[in-house]
Amino acid sequence: MAEEKIKSICLNKKAHFNYFLSDYLEAGLELKGTEIKSIRAHNVSLNDSYVVFKNHEAFILNMNISEYEKGNIFNHDPLRNRKLLMNKREILKYEQKVIKEGYTVVPTKLYLKNGKAKVEIALAKGKKIFDKRETIKERDDKRNMAKALKRN
Repeated sequence: MAEEKIKSICLNKKAHFNYFLSDYLEAGLELKGTEIKSIRAHNVSLNDSYVVFKNHEAFILNMNISEYEKGNIFNHDPLRNRKLLMNKREILKYEQKVIKEGYTVVPTKLYLKNGKAKVEIALAKGKKIFDKRETIKERDDKRNMAKALKRN
């Protein structure tokens, strides 16, 4: 059995702060030209990106893959819409959750798995302001406990 080599490229910390996340799923990305070289150079941002469904296909919007430095005139557009490679059954499941239950689909992580770019997506429900304050409070409490344990 071959081992899977996973190399983390980018995390979407904003998604964990702004949403309650559930139902994680790994999806492939349809990339063009020099995009994979930029991803390997860690020139990617998932902030403010989200997934939409059109004609039973999934697309990721606002994912910024910077232009490759050593690219030429055939370099890619950094903010273009990219198709997600998912099974039809998975697309229908997520599409129904978005339409009927008011979820949003957001990417949480981008990584390389055996040399291929993969994105982890999740169903998301928006947090209210008091939920965000609670998240900040929990994070501060964990930090303070860790400091106290380190001192003792």
